[in-house]
Amino acid sequence: MTYTNTTGSPVTDLALSLRVPARQWTAVVVGTKESAKTFSGPLAPGASVSATFKVTSGPAAFNGDLVANAAWSQSAGGVKHSEMTAEQVRSVSPIRINEFRVSTGPPANGTDSFIELYNAGEQGIDLSGWSLTAHPAQQAIFSTVTIPGGTRLAPRGFYLLALSNSGLSASVRAGDTTLNVRSTAGMSVGDAIIVDSGSRSETRKIAKIGTAAGNDTTVWQPLPDGPVIVVPAGSTNVPVQSVAGFAVGEKIALGYGVTYPAVGRGIEHVEVATVTAVGKPGTQAYLAAEATAGASNLEVTSVENITAGDKIRLDIDSPGHGIETVTIKDVGTKAIQTNLAAAASAGATSIKVRRIEGFVVGDKIAVGTPASQESVTVAAIGSAGPSGATLDFAPALVKEHGNQEWVVAAGTGLELSSPLKFNHAANLPFSARDTGISFQPATAFAHLSNEPVRPLGMGVTLDSPLAKGHKIDSVVRDAAVTTAGYQGTPEPNQWFGAPELTTNSPQFGRTINVRQGSMVLRDAAALVVDSLNYGGLADPWAAKGYQATSGAEHAGCFVAAPGPAFGFGPPGAGVGATNTSAGRFPDGVDSDSNCADFLSQAASPLAADSIVGATNIKVATVAGFSAGQTVTIGTGNDHETAVIANVGTGGGGTVSGATSVGATVIPVASALGFRDGQTITIDSRANSETAVIVSFRRFGAPTMTLSKPLTHAHAAGAQLSGTGITLAVGLTRGHASGALVTDYLRTPRSLLK
Repeated sequence: MTYTNTTGSPVTDLALSLRVPARQWTAVVVGTKESAKTFSGPLAPGASVSATFKVTSGPAAFNGDLVANAAWSQSAGGVKHSEMTAEQVRSVSPIRINEFRVSTGPPANGTDSFIELYNAGEQGIDLSGWSLTAHPAQQAIFSTVTIPGGTRLAPRGFYLLALSNSGLSASVRAGDTTLNVRSTAGMSVGDAIIVDSGSRSETRKIAKIGTAAGNDTTVWQPLPDGPVIVVPAGSTNVPVQSVAGFAVGEKIALGYGVTYPAVGRGIEHVEVATVTAVGKPGTQAYLAAEATAGASNLEVTSVENITAGDKIRLDIDSPGHGIETVTIKDVGTKAIQTNLAAAASAGATSIKVRRIEGFVVGDKIAVGTPASQESVTVAAIGSAGPSGATLDFAPALVKEHGNQEWVVAAGTGLELSSPLKFNHAANLPFSARDTGISFQPATAFAHLSNEPVRPLGMGVTLDSPLAKGHKIDSVVRDAAVTTAGYQGTPEPNQWFGAPELTTNSPQFGRTINVRQGSMVLRDAAALVVDSLNYGGLADPWAAKGYQATSGAEHAGCFVAAPGPAFGFGPPGAGVGATNTSAGRFPDGVDSDSNCADFLSQAASPLAADSIVGATNIKVATVAGFSAGQTVTIGTGNDHETAVIANVGTGGGGTVSGATSVGATVIPVASALGFRDGQTITIDSRANSETAVIVSFRRFGAPTMTLSKPLTHAHAAGAQLSGTGITLAVGLTRGHASGALVTDYLRTPRSLLK
């Protein structure tokens, strides 16, 4: 325990102590029988002192807090002060969440997931009734995985939990013949499927395959920070953030009980209804320009899903402004917004902007911040390049404008049926509830903004009715499926039906795979035995380790998400790495830090074909590889091992369109693993050449700018790669692009046992 004097003046009579969380626990200063360490002082401003305590837990398993106390007197005046801070502690069984995998590839299998438990102790432990709660980010928690009675884990033993190829998206009752499931990938009519596990399991055959459940949306919230809408019990309509996946006649699941996505430790429940009408989603957008009292037109960033007659809610209540609801008379076009890509000087008739999509000749555009804004008319539009595009205009600018200032074409906006009552500032939000999803029967429970709403699809029809009821997230397993769920050996000790460990989240007009979440292991008495966050702090309370700093972004202590770097969540292996897990190394190690205890394998797909005899292989990433390391190239019967002689640069991609001799900007289909200043190889064999990357344009139509003109023409599909990995001996087999290169570590680690 360390105390630093931040008071600005000397302190005296400083006492440091620890308060233990329960009876039969003790805390004494190391080397003494004293419960506190005192420093008579004075202690100068900025100086620090420390005390080390020996903490002894009681005989019973326990979760609680150690509370550190500091009490002192201020030298000037003798005023007494105190401060305290707390840290979670656990005195529990030595079972660890030892290793987990999110997905594999190639070929891609986003649900090839497992979670491995490990007994780090010297005695066997009864796991009967223990539970594991997996909570992917931005999702509600609908279930926990419960370990069946009679399960005992031997010392240094492993217990493997694996995600089945599908699971129930809603509970079913005895007599039902339709299962609403999270996935139908790989299933075929006639396949035998197992529903649930253990003594609850039953087997049926698939008579008909419909559609799987879609991605969750949420009950609409008018503005990013509220207010929260309450849809009362007895309702037959709910406003939603998205209507994607919903269809008349299909089922809808409506969550209730725990507000999503701000989930603590509660379990969300669902009620199921049949969709009777699919309307429009609620809208959230922003004013593109200031709207003054008396105006009857709004310049807006989006007109999507807005129609004449809609009522929209404007603004937040603040001095000089106010909340009001207005009716739309006519819908025009949205404003087009971009930013300056370089500073513009007074007198300029041309500016460089970050993007030109949506601008047309004749547009009146506003350049600058509200304080310096001026209006010009677009005369010509240049072509897009890696560093932006050019807009020509008249008249010339009167003022200077800095890089990143706004450039806005107002559009025709929204015409209102009556003038505004209040002023509304640019960039403040507006919202429209719209018509949402209608259904029958009416809800039995209230539903709040941000709670989950899910389209359940048509599901899977069985050849005969179920004999038992089964809960949401129960296992649905088709042994014939090889493209979804956990695959390979060893056979797991227990299957679970959900959740998947990633979230498909709509962001910025596209769906992003979010590789973040938490896992919490509890014993039969519901005490937390182990927990972690992966990919980010989905549930900070469940993270282990020092939370004030971690990694490059200093966002707290969590396990880096194993797998490829896409979506959100720093990857545990390099860009492009696949088929990797995160695991404690060595098994069971626990320094009370998610940051330090977990490692991932070095792994990468080949970025180009490799032929027999080749001593150089092109890889998407070189992260984790080093000279002298033995690696495996390929899988199954096509694998071989080799020793690395030298590690170069990673990166893999293809040219997306034909390029001519002399070009310095080339269109690319992807730029996985590349970086500015890197030397790359373009194309292969006689048409191969090298170049140095100057810059990327990664969005819109991706391009790569090179330091010198091309000496060859290249067709669409030509390979792009880094210098790769040089091997000590030539390959004995050929390997196709996409084949996996890994170090020795296998997953799950219980394979080695």
